[in-house]
Amino acid sequence: MLYRTSGQFKTTYRSDQALFPIRQDAFLLGIILLFAWVILPASASSFAFQTLLIPVLIYALAATGLNVLTGYAGQLSLGTGAFMGVGAYACYKLITLFPELNLIVAVLLSGLFSAGAGVLFGLPSLRIKGFYLAIATLAAQFFLVWLFEKWGWLYNYNASGAIQVPNVSMFGIWVAGPQATDRAQYFFVLALVTVLTMVTINLTRGNLGRSWKAVRDMDIAAELIGINLLKAKLQAFAVSSYLVGVAGALFVFFWRGAAEPNLFNIDLSFRVLFIAIIGGLGSVLGNWLGAILIVALPVVLNTAPHWVGLDISSSTVEHVNVMIVGALIVFFLIVEPHGLARLWALIREKLIHWPFPY
Repeated sequence: MLYRTSGQFKTTYRSDQALFPIRQDAFLLGIILLFAWVILPASASSFAFQTLLIPVLIYALAATGLNVLTGYAGQLSLGTGAFMGVGAYACYKLITLFPELNLIVAVLLSGLFSAGAGVLFGLPSLRIKGFYLAIATLAAQFFLVWLFEKWGWLYNYNASGAIQVPNVSMFGIWVAGPQATDRAQYFFVLALVTVLTMVTINLTRGNLGRSWKAVRDMDIAAELIGINLLKAKLQAFAVSSYLVGVAGALFVFFWRGAAEPNLFNIDLSFRVLFIAIIGGLGSVLGNWLGAILIVALPVVLNTAPHWVGLDISSSTVEHVNVMIVGALIVFFLIVEPHGLARLWALIREKLIHWPFPY
């Protein structure tokens, strides 16, 4: 009944290809945005901001970047964590070199440095693909993390080798650094992630997105119909790395507050990959569903034992978390390779056709 489509007619191709062909979808999105912009900020605690809300937004953006490359363009990558590091270190250098630079501009510019690195390491994609391309991006992962450790200029020759986020204000409000409030950081991240997600949706629905899908499905056929493979693949690497780089800048400036090179190691790359796989490759919605699951799962595992009176060590909880995530990946790869996004699509179809079988 909630998804009854009676009276909703599509008389043009434009209406048939609309972003929200069913009015209930737009209504549901409006409710979600109301919760994100009004209800949650007004009621959430500092713990909720730091452990759930802000990390979900950042991981969803990083997974969106990876999904552009892997889910839409079909190019495997294991260097997401390193490209997030490029964005984080670029933003840090911009802020320290130009203290008067607007933080929004610095974050958006940091993605350009990550995009440049992504294009550089994406050049082999014309000659290699699949497992071999994944190895090439894995080499980028190790090289960039090594560069973060050895190039002292990146962290201003700090003796600890770490970068510390300075206090940054906008319009008289501290938005980054030790003096920033959780609510201000949340609104800043939410605004940027919302805009970049909308831009990504439009890119994937346009000519560029269709060329990526053609390359993903069969690159030889795509080349035969006139698609420039090198251009399409490098564009995917550039857009993907840009989103990942912006996510890396948000990751350090609005959540961690400080970072060492090992923060961007292979573990971070795998975590973003797990979010994309569990959420569903080739789906923007799946990135959000996967991020909510991966971020919320450790929090639930840490708090649930205390609710029932069990005393479990944090190390045991961490092992259980890894086991559950691994089991979920195996489950979705076997039962539903398209992840949580496909499960939601099936539920939506059932609601549209209910009470009739389909």
